[in-house]
Amino acid sequence: MGIIDIHAHAFPESIARKAVEQIGGHYGIEMAGNGLLEDLKASAERSGVDYVVFHATATKSGQVRSVNDWIIRNSGGMMIGFGTVHPDFEEPEAEIERLIRAGLKGIKLHPDFQGFDADSPKMDRIYRFIGSRVPVLMHAGDKHLDHASPRRIARVIEKFPELRLIVAHLGGHGKWEEAEACLIGKNLWLDTSSALAFMEPGRAVELIRKHGVDRILFGTDYPITYHERELALFNRLDLTREEKEAILYENAQKLLGLKP
Repeated sequence: MGIIDIHAHAFPESIARKAVEQIGGHYGIEMAGNGLLEDLKASAERSGVDYVVFHATATKSGQVRSVNDWIIRNSGGMMIGFGTVHPDFEEPEAEIERLIRAGLKGIKLHPDFQGFDADSPKMDRIYRFIGSRVPVLMHAGDKHLDHASPRRIARVIEKFPELRLIVAHLGGHGKWEEAEACLIGKNLWLDTSSALAFMEPGRAVELIRKHGVDRILFGTDYPITYHERELALFNRLDLTREEKEAILYENAQKLLGLKP
């Protein structure tokens, strides 16, 4: 089977250690990887992954251009970059245009780490400008914060149905009941990252099939875990071979417009 990892993080060497420590501290977990691009690539190659979608979130508006410059420089081959944008950035439309012209395949938003509510009116101009042009991958769920709750994300897709929105963590890490009520079956994609290790396999299969296998994407959330472990969690799901092929590769390949 082909494999596309739709959700992985990597950071410039100068900030990787600090970024990984902050993520681990926020979620209270031990991180597997060191956050460096080389470590991410090595993990993917060991597990036979074809493509990795990687991103690094600008937590402040002043970081947007430099972070995107790094992502652009390191995109190519098996590495597919998703750019970053911040609601306080003065000219988000121009930056989004720059990212698309540079060949980036999408944009990553992390309301918790970027400090905004997913359904905040100040995000409207960004959602409206992106429209259906490129996919938007959004973090969802947190037991401590409400910025990216499933109910807020549901309001986004209701207001901007043209968005090609990928909602991380099967709709909301730690908030899967709310995700089931607010997001399952809606016009959006869900990724499996940071979900399969935290629920029973049968529950994961239930959510996947209820939403629709054709709208589910495989993701690891590296550096939280390596590909080998996340693929082992995925392969224990009681899905057919055809369903696994769709989730591991075909759905992302179509969404990103990659050649088969």
